[in-house]
Amino acid sequence: MTNATALTFFHLAGLSHMTQRLRLFLFAVTLLCYAAILLVNGVLIVTIILEKKLHEPMYIFLCNLCVNGLYGTIVFFPKFLHDLLSTSHMISYFGCMMQIFVIYSYAASEIAVLTVMAYDRYVAISRPLEYQSIMTKCRVVLLVSFSRLMPVFCQTVVMIMSSQLEMCGSHINKLYCENWSLLQLSCNPTTSNSIVGFMNVVFYFGHDLFIMCSYVHLVKLAFRSKEGKKKFRQTCVPHLLCLFNITVALLFDLMYARYGTGSMPQSLRNFMAIQILTFPPLLNPIIYGLKLSKVRNAVLQHVRRKKG
Repeated sequence: MTNATALTFFHLAGLSHMTQRLRLFLFAVTLLCYAAILLVNGVLIVTIILEKKLHEPMYIFLCNLCVNGLYGTIVFFPKFLHDLLSTSHMISYFGCMMQIFVIYSYAASEIAVLTVMAYDRYVAISRPLEYQSIMTKCRVVLLVSFSRLMPVFCQTVVMIMSSQLEMCGSHINKLYCENWSLLQLSCNPTTSNSIVGFMNVVFYFGHDLFIMCSYVHLVKLAFRSKEGKKKFRQTCVPHLLCLFNITVALLFDLMYARYGTGSMPQSLRNFMAIQILTFPPLLNPIIYGLKLSKVRNAVLQHVRRKKG
């Protein structure tokens, strides 16, 4: 162990290459993007809560997805907006650990929620007559709890292990804290941390495999009738688009964390870092809002009421 220090702050170096003019432009774009994320997710959450006809499992899971989108962005965007206007890009040790915990649990919850939604669609299409008896209130609560608590548990284990690391540096070459950066700064070997992290990745990409297998079966069932095709297009296509959205974002993030090098342009590295916190929470509610007629009509009704 060499040069181990009890760190209280980390330095985020992702913005060090930017000019002041570029930062001001990026601040305006980021603020607009964050406002859009708050708006589209907030509108869907409020609409689903207020409209009794949307108090069905599919829409409850969609509401959970929107809540998770807001949860994931809350530890990044305010800090990032502050850093764009600041000359000092420091973050406390506690703040860094909190960013890691929230961002990683958000990403895992996104996959878990989409898995739960895939199960719901599987039951709705493959066993329509038994849907009400299977998707009871108790089961819905259990599925929502699973999608929220399991990622928190997995990430808590990772954070406990990470908090035991002794650091030999405080320079994080990214816009926010992430676990791989802490492992690189550790004075000691981090094999056990890497193994646990890899197990988490395999566990949640296993969710993707489950979804794909269920959809192979659903496609076979849905295309046997016109009604099945219609139900598949209306409720399953947006789900697949959202799954593709988060999966690509996670793959980019993992590629950056594991294989990103100093030879890559800093702007590209920054884009790869923030796209997981930007595209899924922004696009998911838009995709569902446009494709699900009940949600779209309910939103339009609220808008008309306010105008009237």
